[in-house]
Amino acid sequence: MSSCDLYSYAVTGVQGLTPYQPGKPIATLAREIGMEPSEIIKLASNESPLGPSPEVNAAVTAALSDQARYPDGDAIVLKQRLAQQHHCKPEQITLGNGSNDVLDIVARTFLTEGCSALFSEYAFAVYPLATQGVGAEAIVVPAQRWGHDLSAMVAAVREDTRVIWIANPNNPTGTWVGRDALYTFLSEVPAEVVVVVDEAYIEFVSEVDYPDSSQWLGQFPNLIVTRTFSKAYGLAGYRVGYGLSSEPLADLLNRVRQPFNVNGLAQVAALAALDDPNHLQQGVALNRAGMMQLIHGFEHLGLEWIPSAGNFILVDMGQPALPLFDALQQRGVITRPVGNYGMPNHLRISVGLAYENRRCIQLLTQILREPR
Repeated sequence: MSSCDLYSYAVTGVQGLTPYQPGKPIATLAREIGMEPSEIIKLASNESPLGPSPEVNAAVTAALSDQARYPDGDAIVLKQRLAQQHHCKPEQITLGNGSNDVLDIVARTFLTEGCSALFSEYAFAVYPLATQGVGAEAIVVPAQRWGHDLSAMVAAVREDTRVIWIANPNNPTGTWVGRDALYTFLSEVPAEVVVVVDEAYIEFVSEVDYPDSSQWLGQFPNLIVTRTFSKAYGLAGYRVGYGLSSEPLADLLNRVRQPFNVNGLAQVAALAALDDPNHLQQGVALNRAGMMQLIHGFEHLGLEWIPSAGNFILVDMGQPALPLFDALQQRGVITRPVGNYGMPNHLRISVGLAYENRRCIQLLTQILREPR
């Protein structure tokens, strides 16, 4: 096979994909606009504005001198701790380099050419990437009020469907699926179809009808629940996530999982984070207050938004949002345009510290009042 043929063969399954675009790093923007990094406010990637727990920093510092050897490839201590927290067995856990890695492992385990996977319109951008990256067909089900239409998703299942992706709460819309609706959905999905419920933002949720899907693992052997330390725990830079499932599913996933996909310092950081629930709750409380701060700002500006159960909020600017995104960024505030999701008039704004939220609203107010 010539190099040209090889290239053509390689791109056949992926040439239609658009690479995932992360939020611009603070250091990059600082160089571009000539500001100090400390002056930049990043409200683009749904990160914790509190950062890691002090206990995490201390534990990682203590472990720095022991990094010449490979980490525990099974991360057994971390899996035992997670099993204790979720009242399951360590054999039901699949660890990942962030929960995105677990999503990719699911796709590589259950999907291939000739199969399909389905997800909602406006759902997390990694789902089509994971699906189409292995040659499977992506089925996009139209959203209902910006969120999952579960009845339509059940109806869209085909004989070749192997995976259903559900983000709860959903990113970027912040919408959530209630307990009864999700339980009914799981009961109606064929047993041979794997259902992935992505709960990356579960720690922020306060809605009374929101379900913890991990409690249903014993009832639905086809259920995989994914979690992450990147959001509420403030460990985005360490990259630690995990999946919870039945033992047979976890056994399959762990056959595909790459060895040492969670490094030694990440394992230390995750264990320390689990041992500091006060820091977690502090971040959750700060998020709740910051969310109200942003909402009040949007109300004052006459803008509409989508109610969110996460640590971010999607606001309708009433006009193309990209110029507003650029204007904010040129003044040192990084937000997230979501035109790639089919919402060109919306900006996703992560909840930050009080002064960061205030600065964002102040600049947005100035920009919206400027002649265009």
